Amino acid sequence: MNKNYEAIMNKLISMKKNWLFVFLSIWIFSSCRKDDKSVFDKSPDERLQETLNNYRSALTGSATGWNAVITTGTGGIYHFYFRFNDSNRVFMYADVNLESATVLKESSYRLKAIQQPSLIFDTYSYLHILSDPNSAVNGGVQGAGLISDFEFSLDTLTTDSIRLTGSVNHTKVTLVRATQQDLDDWQNGNWAKVLAFQNFGKIQNYFKRMTIGGKEYEVRVDLITRTITFTWINGVGNLEQFSTGYNYSPGGIDFITPFNTGSQTINGLEIVSWDATNSILNVKVNGAASSIAGAIQPLKIDLTAPSRWWNYAINNGGIYWISINGFHVNGVDDAFGISALAKYYYLIYWPQYDTGNDLFAPVFLNDAGTGLTLQYGAAPNTPQFTVDGRAIFTLLGTYGTYPASGPSAQSLNQLLLPQGYYFVQTGSTTYDMVSALDAKAWVTWEF
Repeated sequence: MNKNYEAIMNKLISMKKNWLFVFLSIWIFSSCRKDDKSVFDKSPDERLQETLNNYRSALTGSATGWNAVITTGTGGIYHFYFRFNDSNRVFMYADVNLESATVLKESSYRLKAIQQPSLIFDTYSYLHILSDPNSAVNGGVQGAGLISDFEFSLDTLTTDSIRLTGSVNHTKVTLVRATQQDLDDWQNGNWAKVLAFQNFGKIQNYFKRMTIGGKEYEVRVDLITRTITFTWINGVGNLEQFSTGYNYSPGGIDFITPFNTGSQTINGLEIVSWDATNSILNVKVNGAASSIAGAIQPLKIDLTAPSRWWNYAINNGGIYWISINGFHVNGVDDAFGISALAKYYYLIYWPQYDTGNDLFAPVFLNDAGTGLTLQYGAAPNTPQFTVDGRAIFTLLGTYGTYPASGPSAQSLNQLLLPQGYYFVQTGSTTYDMVSALDAKAWVTWEF
């Protein structure tokens, strides 16, 4: 009995100690919470509003505005200038196009708490051009544009900069306090002058050439992703290539990676002027005058490209090449409007479709919208592959009643150009077929 009694008492004492520990813990925790309450003498809403007010004061407090550099999801780098006022109005320039670099655009903005402080550009502006889902507006991806944002979370604030993150595509942007010179560069037309480089796209020839240090280079520019590529013939007669992204600056375009030609290093191009009459872009390279102009044939013709293109479809399943937009002619994409045909899907070229002939035709959705169908087609002969690197197409006959006019007829007439076509392989399964007449018409074939 005594042993049991002692065991029971020991257990009770132990339990009492445990309860005392729990009580002390609760008391200490409660005391801490009371002390913490004194740290935050404002409610969460009050603190958030104070943060928004700080951002508003910073945004509107720069009399000369803010500079911003935006890199889109497609890789293009764009410069913006913003000036904010107390009435929720924002004024901006941008190097998106000539208009945006010249005309000061006014729109509205809001500072709002959406889980965290946010800056929202809530009416259409130059910033929205990058995000516009209509690819015709910005040349980007249909339905997504250039993959950018116009609603941003406010991440950090310092004396001279504000860091932002896009709410949808997570575009990273840093606003940096602008100087008076920054503003003058926009207002005095310095940015508009360098945007003349976008006239590169108005040179109607597929091939563009320039001379640097006495050497000829073929130049390709993607104005959407803002990349430039130089191709040249090396000392043993082979083609070499250099490609880099570029940014605009008030003086010209700056290469992200300098171009070492072997005799000099080129950090960019100074834009001098655009000669609209002759479609020539005048530039300077390290202070030396040069120009970019159209050419009617490649710097070095790929003699086997036409037959490689034709045989690739035969050797890889015996199927066809497709083009979504058909022919580009004299500076106009889908020059014949073939994509506007009812239920049009794509244009095809099918080598060895039948014994002794190929097939050239638009392909359509069927009436049920569940599959593809041919309504008619042209039957070209097997192309003539010339020794100087061209493919020449002639017509053997047709399938069905091929239209005598309209987009399909115009496309067929273009295919049958007597001078034929050069082929430029642009990827493992992509080729550009370029008019050998004047290089002002071409079509992109994909496999």
